[in-house]
Amino acid sequence: MSSRDDSFHVFDTTLRDGAQREGINLTVADKLTIARHLDDFGVGFIEGGWPGANPRDTEFFARAQQEIDFKHAQLVAFGATRRPSTKAAEDPQVNALLDSGAPVITLVAKSHDRHVELALRTTLDENLAMVRDSVS
Repeated sequence: MSSRDDSFHVFDTTLRDGAQREGINLTVADKLTIARHLDDFGVGFIEGGWPGANPRDTEFFARAQQEIDFKHAQLVAFGATRRPSTKAAEDPQVNALLDSGAPVITLVAKSHDRHVELALRTTLDENLAMVRDSVS
């Protein structure tokens, strides 16, 4: 029996959500340094950003795979479900998530009907299909 208790892990969003604050502009080198420190601290999951959404995050994932030997953390790629009226296998953003090499992916999806209809400009049924297809 392992002495490590796996019932609780920290899911850190500093490199994505935390980097959205006004005046913060992390370089890839900054993100790699922060990721190393978070791993050393024992964080279980490090959300590295949104690969495919911007070149910096795409580069971060590529370099993190090569330059960091995570001892505690798993790197997490953040992204959205596929776009309406496409297939997940053909959606560039979904493919960028897979291409990131991250062992964990966090997907954001719309759940309120107004968000689906106004922001995504699609139907509730198509939204459910987007979630289903993206997760599959």
